[in-house]
Amino acid sequence: MIPAAPIETDALVIGAGPVGLWQVFQLGLQDIRAQVIDALPHAGGQPAELYPDKPIYDIPGLPVCSGRELVDRLLLQVKPFQPRLHLDQSVSALAREADGRWAVRTGAGQGFLARLVFIAAGVGAFQPKRLKLDGIDALEGLQVHHRFDATRDWRGQHVVVHGGDALAIDWALRLLDSAQPPAGLSLLHRREVLQSDDEAALARMRDAIASGRVRLVVGQPLGLDLQGAHLRGLQLLDPQGQNQALALDQLIVALGLSPRLGPIADWGLAMERKQLVVNPESFETSEAGLYAVGDINTYPGKKKLILCGFHEATLAAFAAAARLRPEERVPLQYTTTSPRLHHLLGVAPKAER
Repeated sequence: MIPAAPIETDALVIGAGPVGLWQVFQLGLQDIRAQVIDALPHAGGQPAELYPDKPIYDIPGLPVCSGRELVDRLLLQVKPFQPRLHLDQSVSALAREADGRWAVRTGAGQGFLARLVFIAAGVGAFQPKRLKLDGIDALEGLQVHHRFDATRDWRGQHVVVHGGDALAIDWALRLLDSAQPPAGLSLLHRREVLQSDDEAALARMRDAIASGRVRLVVGQPLGLDLQGAHLRGLQLLDPQGQNQALALDQLIVALGLSPRLGPIADWGLAMERKQLVVNPESFETSEAGLYAVGDINTYPGKKKLILCGFHEATLAAFAAAARLRPEERVPLQYTTTSPRLHHLLGVAPKAER
């Protein structure tokens, strides 16, 4: 099979979290269009994956919003620039070509040639902690799930959520609240004590268990109960050391998510404590034309806040425009008054530059 020709672009953003999406917006205001890669199957990064329904209170102009709402607003904001999102793909290789462009390839085999690259990978690509049982990989996406799919129809099925911390509690409550809730729901944990910093969610789960809407099962999975290729249940070791059987139709593994820096660590960039060292004037890394914004970078006075990532992406976009168009002055313009920015945003007729 002949590999597809690489996608050529002025800018490639690695990471579709809030800072990566804001980077796309700020690049758009500089008339620089971007392609976006993210390891997750959806945009939104950490807020969308870890706390989609939890309130965020420190976004300017939004006294309170959920992680999901913030992502939805950012996706709407970048819409005028029509970024193409390449989701469920991790970057596997990055190298500079002889002409100065960056050659990037994903694990899915997609290639890119970009004049500029912006790493907005947060603390790394979030990967689920996997349940390791013989034969489980063949059931992935069919009856075993390591990510929660809010669009799936769970009606008429007995679903087991494996885990006992904030992530498992959140996913179990979302199942209860879903438009297609399961016929039966069990929460499987190695002990009776559940843990979450979200006291309201923890209280709701305790009420659901007390009322019988959720069954709490205490035990440790030992193996799968299969009938041919069909999963019928789990074999458990209970707290008394006895083997037990737990029947199920669907298993959702919610043992947590681990950020993995992945191949970024192998790209030869200056790093401190697994973070990319940048120039705080431009947020360029030790390589020209390669920028890092958000939680992935470090510099004196660095603060890991979404607000700070927005600031970094803004300055990086100005620096990028100066690098792409060195013969032009990069003016500071305002979206309230600039006809040029209105044109780029699609809110006014085209004005002469």
